[in-house]
Amino acid sequence: MSEQELTKGKIDRRTFLKVLGSAGATAAFLSVSATQTLGSTQPPTAPFGSPLYQQQCLALATTGPGNNPAYEPADDLKFLPPEKIPAGAAADAFAALDKAKLMTTYQRMVTSRKWETKFKDLFIDGKDALYGAFHMYIGEEAIANGVMTALNNDDYIVSTHRGHGHLAAKGGDLNKMSAEIFFKDAGYGKGYSGSMHLTDVSKGILGMNGIVGASWYIAAGAAYGALVRKTKQVAVAFGGDGAANSAYYFSAVRNAAMMKLPVIFVIENNFQQQGIAMATVSPTKTLADYTKGLNVPSFTIDGNDVAGVYATTKEAADRARSGAGPTVIEALTFRWYDHSGTAGGKVGVDGAFGLPYRSDEAVKAWMGRDPILRYKNFLLDRKLATDSELAKIETDAQVAVDASIEFARSSPDPKVENGLMNVYAKGSVAATQFFGAVPS
Repeated sequence: MSEQELTKGKIDRRTFLKVLGSAGATAAFLSVSATQTLGSTQPPTAPFGSPLYQQQCLALATTGPGNNPAYEPADDLKFLPPEKIPAGAAADAFAALDKAKLMTTYQRMVTSRKWETKFKDLFIDGKDALYGAFHMYIGEEAIANGVMTALNNDDYIVSTHRGHGHLAAKGGDLNKMSAEIFFKDAGYGKGYSGSMHLTDVSKGILGMNGIVGASWYIAAGAAYGALVRKTKQVAVAFGGDGAANSAYYFSAVRNAAMMKLPVIFVIENNFQQQGIAMATVSPTKTLADYTKGLNVPSFTIDGNDVAGVYATTKEAADRARSGAGPTVIEALTFRWYDHSGTAGGKVGVDGAFGLPYRSDEAVKAWMGRDPILRYKNFLLDRKLATDSELAKIETDAQVAVDASIEFARSSPDPKVENGLMNVYAKGSVAATQFFGAVPS
């Protein structure tokens, strides 16, 4: 049987089965698809559904933190970024931004770090009556700030239970943030929400929540609204490496791809999930591999490089605004503390040590790739800022953090009679119409 006969479809079912039986299914498939190069991004040439349909093959990553059943905690060191932000197009694009924007980015990164560090110490010290979950973003600040620097003020983000850094990167009010951790009436949620639900809708933040992976759906929904209203807004969903394995993730990306929604899915891959190595539960080397078959641009980048995060997000945002659809960005990073709370932490000491699911060696090494220190050195090396300018930003940030703590301490508690506020609808016409009821 000639290749010409095959390509013209001159083969009946019986003959085809004989080929499979005698040569083996794999050999038969390879002979049929030999004209398609592995890893090619060219569309198939045969009609869809024909026996000769040649599926597009996408090469997956050969290196990455995933698909490693024999994972050892120190394996994280294999993906340690360089000490300094690498030179290149991304760094040049970031350096070309207006100085005020570069300084704001630094100020927000530093403020986020100092605010969370202060609360870490307060929780451990125990003198203030603080309680509830507290998921620290320390060590991951380059992701939130690289993303926000690339967005417009009216763009949306959807956060996670580890959302303090996202709010700080969007210019959150420190007084309201601190008051909410103290569960005071002056807080963002008037003392009702606590750490996991710090939200400022006025800044385009459509919620932080404890439902792992909910951000994927919410951001896709916001992007659909922007598409319908033709506002050119972009929605960004943040989620961790564990959230990328949730039931929500793939379907959200799939539908966003199908409808070409202006949404960016950002996976903050810190290797650790809650306390289980992502390497042992992810079937591919990178989480970005999950969506390559959907023909969605999917990138794995250095999440501790604010310039690289900015450049990748800017490209994704421009693509979304042009109507080309979603992008997936997997940013490799490392959180300095436990999943939640202060296990392994000490007052006045950075980092959490002695945790059973990771090595202290890896923690120290990744702390040596501090995203804020890398950015500081970037600004100094390129003479974009002076030591004195950055020192003032750091001092002012600490003053603002300390002032927010005193503001929270002196703020009134929520009123007891407001305990059932926002629990039951009051039966207004707007509310009943929303739920489809007929107002009385």
